[in-house]
Amino acid sequence: MPRQSPRRPHPQTRTRTHPVDELLPIPRLALYGFQHVLAFYAAAVIVPVLLGNALGLSRQELVHLINADLLTCGVASIIQALGFWKVGARLPLVQGVTFTAVSPMIAIGIGAGGGTAGLLVVYGAVITAGTATFLFAPLFSKLVKYFPPVVIGTILTIIGITLIPVALQDAAGGAHLIGTPAYGDPKNLAYALGTLLFILAVARIGKPFLSSLAVLLGLVVGTAVAWLFGDADFAAVGESDWFGITTPFHYGMPRFELLPIVAMLVVALITMVETTGDVYAIGEITRKKVDADTVARALRADGAATVLGGVLNSFPYVAFAENIGLVRMSKVMSRYVVVSAGAFMVVLGLLPKAGSLVASVPHPVLGGAAVSMFGIVAAVGVQILGKADLREERNTLILAVSLGAALLPTTVAPFFERMPDDLRAVLDSGITLGALTAITLNLVFNVFTRRTTMEIDWDGVTEDGAPEAEFGAHPAH
Repeated sequence: MPRQSPRRPHPQTRTRTHPVDELLPIPRLALYGFQHVLAFYAAAVIVPVLLGNALGLSRQELVHLINADLLTCGVASIIQALGFWKVGARLPLVQGVTFTAVSPMIAIGIGAGGGTAGLLVVYGAVITAGTATFLFAPLFSKLVKYFPPVVIGTILTIIGITLIPVALQDAAGGAHLIGTPAYGDPKNLAYALGTLLFILAVARIGKPFLSSLAVLLGLVVGTAVAWLFGDADFAAVGESDWFGITTPFHYGMPRFELLPIVAMLVVALITMVETTGDVYAIGEITRKKVDADTVARALRADGAATVLGGVLNSFPYVAFAENIGLVRMSKVMSRYVVVSAGAFMVVLGLLPKAGSLVASVPHPVLGGAAVSMFGIVAAVGVQILGKADLREERNTLILAVSLGAALLPTTVAPFFERMPDDLRAVLDSGITLGALTAITLNLVFNVFTRRTTMEIDWDGVTEDGAPEAEFGAHPAH
């Protein structure tokens, strides 16, 4: 009887999990997640600190505000990255309080009398804006065609450019030192520059695993050096409580007033555009295809998180630009890393002592790391602008005028100080003013004149969102 050769299985094209959906080993998830927390922490707590100080809150009330913010940030990040039903983009997007809302919330709170009474009016407006964002998400996602690369790229570039001065302020010692001899001290600049050079060195010569941890290592080494020279203070860690929890409506039931709600709805519109840009940016970085449904899910997550923020004594939420830069730098694209970061944030929100430890990273060290991350956000914006035809004069004007408008609040502050409070609450933000300018000029130059605009180009991306060359797809012969 003749021997039969074993049957070989029919060759099939092997498909690999997209890096965004890859579940990494727990130790790596923890390391990369903690790196996101360190990159995010200072910017996360600065909003409650600014608002609390402006409204004259006590130290105890301010600590509670920070804990509530961290807890809600963690829950919001998990919702956005993990996703459920039609909520959450399922992309590596860390959620944090939008800087766009800072000036309007301060104006609303002061106008309502300051203190916790002002907070109650702020929370009424926040809850309303979050509900509107959630309900309006499907319709807004269908308007993506009105946000071509020239608009999205301009907004992302503006976000990066307007945030870089925040990083540079930290590099000089922190905004709290402005007006003192310590601000801009060469020692502070040395810490910032040393941290930045260390990050660049690790990214350049380190092995892939070490390169992906460049920011985390830079923050740890920079803090250690500052501690050796007596410039890192951990006293607040010993003074902090071990456990603290935020309760819904801690300061009382929110108050719903018309003008504050209108101001916050304008902020919600800007944050929806910002989130749209962030979603496309992370899609550009990870090569994960983004469509109207992805944008709608991301916006629903923003809306749900913002409503939750109003209930849990926090604020409006949006994807954090610096963490998008970190994804680009580290090349770690798994959304489960953001889930891990969200879990860390929830723990920090419940453990004030642990949060104080992370907050002990000196401002100059954090500033040195943030310069690279904010710069990358601007670079992603420039990359998307490359998909627009900037030889076309109208597109060039959209970019040029929007950049000028974005720089106006930071360069000519007295102009906004003379405005009525309600108008100032909306316009006294570079991101808000620049984004509104880009949207309006695109409508005037391209939409109302029915001129075609170039859409985001997803050439080279397969149906499952993976780059063909990277994931082994073979071209047809």
